Amino acid sequence: MSTTPEPPDDEPVSPKSVSPKSGRAFSDGPRFAFGTLTVLPVAVHRWDREAARAGMLCAPVAGLVVGLGAAVPGGLLLLLGAGPLLAAVASVAVPAVLTRGLHLDGLADTADGLGSGRPAEDALRIMKQSDIGPFGVVTLVLVLLAQVAALTEAYGESWALGALATAVSATTARLALTLAARAGVPAARPEGLGAAVAGVVPVRAALLVAVLVGCAAAGAGALLGPYDLGRAALAVVLACGAAELLLRHCVRRFGGVTGDVFGGLAETAATAALVVFTLG
Repeated sequence: MSTTPEPPDDEPVSPKSVSPKSGRAFSDGPRFAFGTLTVLPVAVHRWDREAARAGMLCAPVAGLVVGLGAAVPGGLLLLLGAGPLLAAVASVAVPAVLTRGLHLDGLADTADGLGSGRPAEDALRIMKQSDIGPFGVVTLVLVLLAQVAALTEAYGESWALGALATAVSATTARLALTLAARAGVPAARPEGLGAAVAGVVPVRAALLVAVLVGCAAAGAGALLGPYDLGRAALAVVLACGAAELLLRHCVRRFGGVTGDVFGGLAETAATAALVVFTLG
């Protein structure tokens, strides 16, 4: 299979392989989602706006797979007698591995750009640099600590709650990307993944996906009881709200979104969702 150059390295994800457009196919959306948002061996056959639209609509499905995969080692460790802290660390590590840590890298770059206080052009240049500055380091440490702490509390209550929190947070993290790719959100640069997916998703379609994810989360939470039904639904709502606040701030500061911003949105939503599961 032939390949073409990948998008610039400022984005949190990159396609495995690309071939010329060969007509509309049902699998284009899932291929784009899994091929760009995970390291799973899925070939991306198309890298055009239509495929990007379908892919971003399928992004929560990729997140669900990542979340379920992250819940497995946590459950196994608990079954083998390990404590909830080690289970939480394992569950936090899996999404990082399945994305090559690029969402975390995007979060750090976004933090450096925002924390620099520089004009948009200079901030974007800082974000493209390969090193991580002090704002990025501090943000990474605090976010990972928050994720581990929240999951430790969830696993401490029960494996089922930990698994639910892990799956909902990973799915909602990718839902935040669907919402950020909606029409009206501009790209900060003319190249890269941000430009490829910015504005490709119709607003109504993005909201429909959000409702479906919220309902699915509530349904999964209902299996554990009425309180967890509400907690799961609230996790989706508040996580998307936190990501939306970051998105609007980034658009004001940078003039639009980049691949790094998408990574930052995913980690922000995932962390917020996990924190909600510790409430009550």
